[in-house]
Amino acid sequence: MSAATVMDRPLEVEKIRKDFPILSRSMRGRPLVFLDSAASAQKPRAVLDAITDLYSNHYANIHRGLYELSETATQLHEQARVKVQALLHAAQSREIVFTRNATEAINLVAQSYGRTHIGPADEILITCMEHHANIVPWQMICEEKGARLRVAPISDAGELLTDELEGLIGPRTRLVAVAHVSNVLGTVNPVRRIIELAHAREVPVLVDGAQAVPRLAVDVRELGCDFYVFSGHKLYGPTGIGALYGRADLLETMPPYQGGGEMISSVAFEKTTYNEIPYKFEAGTPDIAGAIGLAAAIDYVEAIGLDRIAAHEESLLSYGTELLAGIPGVRLIGTAREKTGVLSFVVDGVHPHDVGTILDGEGIAIRAGHHCAQPLMDRLGLPATARASLGLYNDQSDLDRLAEGIHKVIEIFR
Repeated sequence: MSAATVMDRPLEVEKIRKDFPILSRSMRGRPLVFLDSAASAQKPRAVLDAITDLYSNHYANIHRGLYELSETATQLHEQARVKVQALLHAAQSREIVFTRNATEAINLVAQSYGRTHIGPADEILITCMEHHANIVPWQMICEEKGARLRVAPISDAGELLTDELEGLIGPRTRLVAVAHVSNVLGTVNPVRRIIELAHAREVPVLVDGAQAVPRLAVDVRELGCDFYVFSGHKLYGPTGIGALYGRADLLETMPPYQGGGEMISSVAFEKTTYNEIPYKFEAGTPDIAGAIGLAAAIDYVEAIGLDRIAAHEESLLSYGTELLAGIPGVRLIGTAREKTGVLSFVVDGVHPHDVGTILDGEGIAIRAGHHCAQPLMDRLGLPATARASLGLYNDQSDLDRLAEGIHKVIEIFR
């Protein structure tokens, strides 16, 4: 769809808001303004109904039962896998592994692929803007294996310094792990270019897509990445469900991450043989309702259109940037040329926690803190930021309320 066509069909936000029951409630005596979708997005009724319908009409454990309820639940669960495959444009559904979230997906790769491919003096390359979920698992592997974690720097505007990243890919580099979109800065990283640079040296790449999937069209084959992860709860789906995309040839060579039921082919005390992919990575009873809720969320988002969602957030980001930049004493953090709907900011003389508390009193929900990115905060020379993050249900009036609330913050601390 062309950009002109997208702009000709702006989101009907008032209609969309009615799809989200929680947005009809008041907070502190005022209509709720929810600006924390980067942490976890709200859920449309379609997702709630899908979960209720499963538990009310179709629930049973999957893959093992020979009765109709089990067969129906299994079919719904596997249809959800196919929807994730289509969302990411993966070649095969068996390349989609269900996990609890993006964090568990990264840990799976670290513990399975990392343990078998990383050794003493090897290197893992990440960036300065990573979420803790894309730092700590690699630190753990480095500590265990005697490997080294290397970090690509960023500019003061929050843009990845790609030339410096390229220079850090060396003969001992065994993996590059990078966020598609920064959860703190909103920066959209040039992941296709990063993948090209890494693959030129035969280094695989994992992309953390937790902040990208809810708003950007993702094609893992076009990107060329080896692994891609995301969480359902940021995509307007339930908590407790996420997904790992892995190239089939890589997944085939990786040992199981956890042991138990379903991930086996046969078990004897002398030896266990493992199931085929993706099931060898899905030990135990999965979050059946979570997968079905995620499928409903994908249907909901795709019916609206990711191109329209991206255009809507871009328009709001532009409006919000101008609005907040015009408030004396407010400094925006993260001004990359390519970014999504995240407005991180600080107010002179006011701790971000105080900003968040005062805004909460006005019925405005934002996030304040280090956002699970303490090394990035150290790079920026800040203890924390306040962060307003946008979703498809936000509009300019929400940002107007945010600006009014910030003015109140400044007035209180004047």
